[in-house]
Amino acid sequence: MGRNGELRRRIQDEAQVRIVDRGAKVVIVGEERDAHMVRGLLRDMLAAVRSGHVPTLSDLNYALAAARDRSVHNGGSEVISERSPGIREDIHIRPRTHGQKHYLETILSCPMTLVIGPAGTGKTYLAMAAAVSSLLNKQVKRLVLTRPAVEAGESLGFLPGGLEEKVNPYLRPLYDALYSMVDMARVRRFMDEERVEVAPLAFMRGRTLEQAFVILDEAQNTTSEQMLMFLTRLGEGSRAVITGDITQIDLPKGTKSGLVEARRILRGVPEIGLVHLSKHDVVRHPLVQRIVDAYESDTVQTVDSEVKHSGSAIGA
Repeated sequence: MGRNGELRRRIQDEAQVRIVDRGAKVVIVGEERDAHMVRGLLRDMLAAVRSGHVPTLSDLNYALAAARDRSVHNGGSEVISERSPGIREDIHIRPRTHGQKHYLETILSCPMTLVIGPAGTGKTYLAMAAAVSSLLNKQVKRLVLTRPAVEAGESLGFLPGGLEEKVNPYLRPLYDALYSMVDMARVRRFMDEERVEVAPLAFMRGRTLEQAFVILDEAQNTTSEQMLMFLTRLGEGSRAVITGDITQIDLPKGTKSGLVEARRILRGVPEIGLVHLSKHDVVRHPLVQRIVDAYESDTVQTVDSEVKHSGSAIGA
């Protein structure tokens, strides 16, 4: 039965239904609620196939998770594809979950977007896709990609090589995302022409970024001062996306995260979008979502244990 058979088996196992193929008609046998969910799922998959996308097992996992949350997985429209000039021939980039779709819509509608979510939810990758699309379609004149080099501090001087070699390891994820979308020769040409810049956050001080698409990655590791500095760099005709995972803050103990503070202060400010992605938006290997689940469960158990221990101590 091949790929289609594997997808069918997964749907049947997960939704507790039986799918019977009768040529031009597909019959779904099961509880009404489950059958209705699967019917919508199959329609979405068929629409994806007709638009040129071949659903994978991972796509199906995301769709099933979204359906359980009563969200509709329709794949969304592509951000960029192999038909865009300068894009690698094999690339298709589209939101895969309801949360990702909302994230991209927010980027397109707001000059500034803050997105918070766990690893694997596509925070950086989708922001990069929107940025690349904006550059290639001449909506902006350049891309500025930055992230804080938290561990750079005093130990930076002990690393071998010049400044560029020392900070490159911190910027590698941004390069990886960029090279996965645009051919390397074009990226290098854009860098030579200063249309693409990848630099540590400290390099943003004192600048005004006009006609630019700016991405601040790993923003949970900014201090309050660094975040304010970055937020005030935005110039005329620019757009910014700030990404981070507030469960992975690497700042010294007692130091406030600039992202956590910005979320509180900027909530409700017009034209600033705030997006929260969840474990249901994880689009890496299915194991990543299970890892996120396990850590979330452990955190809850640890908090419960601490509360009970505190209660015992008070009683004593």
